Amino acid sequence: MGRHVLLIEDEPHIAEAIRFILNRDGWQVSTHANGQDAVARVHATRPDVLILDVMLPGASGFEVLSQLRAQPETANLPVLMLTAKGQGRDREAAERAGADLFITKPFSNAEILASVRSLVTP
Repeated sequence: MGRHVLLIEDEPHIAEAIRFILNRDGWQVSTHANGQDAVARVHATRPDVLILDVMLPGASGFEVLSQLRAQPETANLPVLMLTAKGQGRDREAAERAGADLFITKPFSNAEILASVRSLVTP
């Protein structure tokens, strides 16, 4: 079972909450706060799971995910997208970009944990 998550989220309180939840479950969590160099960060850290916010400075989560899906090394990386907007068009855009799962903020601790676990369970 993979144990490393890269969290790309620009809101420090949300990033810290997710990091705490996952650390408590045994995950190593790396964080990053912008979309501009997010793809390079994914390549540098080689996570087992990526948690990606939709609204990021520099480039949107949709743009980042599209770039990742276009590259053979990251085409199959499990991705959980987070958004503050729960609108249907955001969910559809996440699916089109290649997200494996999509969660709307606010979320429960159990929801984040179950979602990340489900992305690495065969």
